Amino acid sequence: MIPAWFNWRIGVALLAIAVVTGTVFYSQFLANKIAADERAYVELWKEAVNYNIQSKGDDRALELTSRITNQNNRIPIIQTDEQGRPLGMPINMGDLDPVADSLFIRQKVEEFKKQRDPIRLVIESDPPQVILFYYGDSELLNQVRYYPLIQLAIVGLFIFITLNSLRTRHRSQQNQVWAGMAKETAHQLGTPVSSLEAWVEMLREDPNQQKLAAELAKDVNRLRLVSDRFGKIGSKPQLESTCIAPVIEGVVEYMRGRSSDKVEIRLSSLVDENLKVPLSATLFEWVIENLIRNALDALDGVGAIDVSLNASSDKVSIEISDTGKGIALSNQKRIFEPGFSTKKRGWGLGLSLAKRIVEQYHGGGLLLVSSELGKGTRFRIVLNAKTA
Repeated sequence: MIPAWFNWRIGVALLAIAVVTGTVFYSQFLANKIAADERAYVELWKEAVNYNIQSKGDDRALELTSRITNQNNRIPIIQTDEQGRPLGMPINMGDLDPVADSLFIRQKVEEFKKQRDPIRLVIESDPPQVILFYYGDSELLNQVRYYPLIQLAIVGLFIFITLNSLRTRHRSQQNQVWAGMAKETAHQLGTPVSSLEAWVEMLREDPNQQKLAAELAKDVNRLRLVSDRFGKIGSKPQLESTCIAPVIEGVVEYMRGRSSDKVEIRLSSLVDENLKVPLSATLFEWVIENLIRNALDALDGVGAIDVSLNASSDKVSIEISDTGKGIALSNQKRIFEPGFSTKKRGWGLGLSLAKRIVEQYHGGGLLLVSSELGKGTRFRIVLNAKTA
């Protein structure tokens, strides 16, 4: 029976790992075989040089050794004496001059020496002469050795693209699910909200219930607004040139009436009342409301919330700070992730949706400016300004 955790993705990953592993081992086997063949060829080269010296210029010896040496067109070789002085021209290393390029040749000798021991030739003479043959890896050997790394990079890139595509597809499916739930919630809220609006109208007919009807009407209107917001999730809203200051003031005033008497919500605005910004007011009000509500939760009924509105030549910024319990450093990078929450209640979608509304729908930015445990938190929204 196949375990539940085993699926086609794991199978593809295991197959890719097996292919790469097999390629690495086989390429290493080929590289070792080529390296052994190249050393054997350099040994043959050494014997050809020795034979040529011992034959003392015999024509047949010269022809034979020339045929052997001329076959080497890929292995770089440097011949030196025991003191490391080059003997003759380097082989397969381009046009080098033993005198003018002596420093470069010595550096290559040191490089070859680190790769492998030189092949030693002792010529029987008086006194005996020693020739050391230093040689490096041929281009073919390097290609065989580096091929698995290239293949590994290609397979890694393929796996990354595949996983990223699957993750994107999964997120898209999740977004569709959440959008569908939101629209269905908006649809289901329609009937009870309409009924509540009718009850409010009936209360308004009673002179003794005017104050109650007015307050209840505010909450019913807010409920209608929430329903409208849910209905717009999943579809890009139409932005309209809207005065930003009254929008912020309205949300702050609403939240003041629904917070503890021991919580002070302060608003400071340094912008012109007529400053307009491309907005979906319904959705943007929810963003501000959500941030203030989170700040209220962090205060536990006591403290202060500051909302400030500032503008530059082309930007508008709204900062919301509180004197609450703050956010742990380990959680600060995750607060905008869907489903992440430090609260015992809620789905952890508020900040995620707020960020999406600000950045994807309004082309702005929502970021956590600072937060310190026991001292409070500061968020900032930045929008593109448009003056009327």
